[in-house]
Amino acid sequence: MLNKYARAFFTRVLTPFAAFLIRRGVSPDAVTFIGTAGVVAGALVFFPRGEFFWGTIVITLFVFSDLVDGNMARQLGRSSRWGAFLDSTLDRVADSAIFGGLALWYAGSGDDNILCAVSIFCLASGQVVSYTKARGEAIGLPVAVNGLVERAERLVISLVAAGFAGLHKFGVPGIQVLLPIALWIVAAGSMVTLVQRVVTVRRESEEADAAAAAGAQESEAAQ
Repeated sequence: MLNKYARAFFTRVLTPFAAFLIRRGVSPDAVTFIGTAGVVAGALVFFPRGEFFWGTIVITLFVFSDLVDGNMARQLGRSSRWGAFLDSTLDRVADSAIFGGLALWYAGSGDDNILCAVSIFCLASGQVVSYTKARGEAIGLPVAVNGLVERAERLVISLVAAGFAGLHKFGVPGIQVLLPIALWIVAAGSMVTLVQRVVTVRRESEEADAAAAAGAQESEAAQ
């Protein structure tokens, strides 16, 4: 849902900024690299120290590069397989840094092994969810399902909760509980999404195999 509506809205909002960068001679690939570096820095510098508010602010500023670089490529007419590959690959790097930073906090000063494990599960399940779609498409299947919690939902739920949880250091009582709740929601949602995609790939593969077998039988009958 976020991919469908929020992405379209922010793409329109960020189009003038993308055009400005093009006029300044900035390339879409450079925006992709800078955005990823900013997200990784924000996650791994602030989150392991429990500075969730400022970490979220930094990450949010850079995460929009995911929309800006694609917008720039379309304006330049340079949309390419390389750009799509680079963008998707660095998205996985950024996601790993965010949940890795949270895991480091809970493994250290946060002192909660269970939430550390949940953070690691969020990291791993996010990668696997993305892999199932990519692998299914690689073997020629449409993988016609998005799932309950995609990348946009994982990021919004986690970062909004982390940002609000960071207000605890500004004197807001009890608000830090939002982050553990969000992590459990993302973990459960990612598991549901993974099951949805696996079931879809199985169904589509069976349909494709049946269609191929029927086509082979028809070919043999025609001969």
